[in-house]
Amino acid sequence: MHQLAIYDLDRTITRVPTWTPFLIHNALRRGRWRLALLPFGVVAALLHIAGFYDRGKLKEIMHRIMLGPRLSPQAAKLRARSYADWLVPGKVYAGSIAQIDEDRRAGRRVIIATASYRFYAEEVAERLGITEVVGTEALVDTSGAILPIIKGSNCYGAVKLSMIQDWLKREGIAREAAHIRFYSDHVSDAPTLDWADEPFAVNAHGPLLLLAARHGWPVLNWDGLAPRSPR
Repeated sequence: MHQLAIYDLDRTITRVPTWTPFLIHNALRRGRWRLALLPFGVVAALLHIAGFYDRGKLKEIMHRIMLGPRLSPQAAKLRARSYADWLVPGKVYAGSIAQIDEDRRAGRRVIIATASYRFYAEEVAERLGITEVVGTEALVDTSGAILPIIKGSNCYGAVKLSMIQDWLKREGIAREAAHIRFYSDHVSDAPTLDWADEPFAVNAHGPLLLLAARHGWPVLNWDGLAPRSPR
């Protein structure tokens, strides 16, 4: 039996969301003039909230605004490394590190499944001793440069579950031959939580707390505070 422990990244392992801080971190170090474009990002976010386009399209727009139309493989690597060095361990829950270590000691294979772009999430994972990441893929050109276009679909909601299932197939792991733990902070991961053998609501916001109470899912809190109660 394959023993797997799959973790969401943003606000599950990390204390902060990772995408906007990644954009700002890079602008502060390699293109401060791009900070002047942030108001356009705010407008884009408001249009997303108003329903003009989905999260994936918003991600592409923010990518183009803050990182430009093309990011060379070398630049992408350097920027991802710089950001991961800033993020880990200072912006990571001590409780998440402890749980990852516990899962690893128990013989579980640890994987991160995240809506974040894989090209920087892999650097974050590496600093946590994790080598396997399922995440949003960016389209690359013939030189390997990263473009502000999502390849396939944004790894979010039901798509995340589909991408995890595709990963299992690539690894040659049949679902019935695996025991799967899944940790997440957000109700958007309900499809994967419901699919897992052991679902955990971690640092959960209100809607996920309500869903966890309805399904009897364990609620964990890794910020050192008492678990928040459903409202």
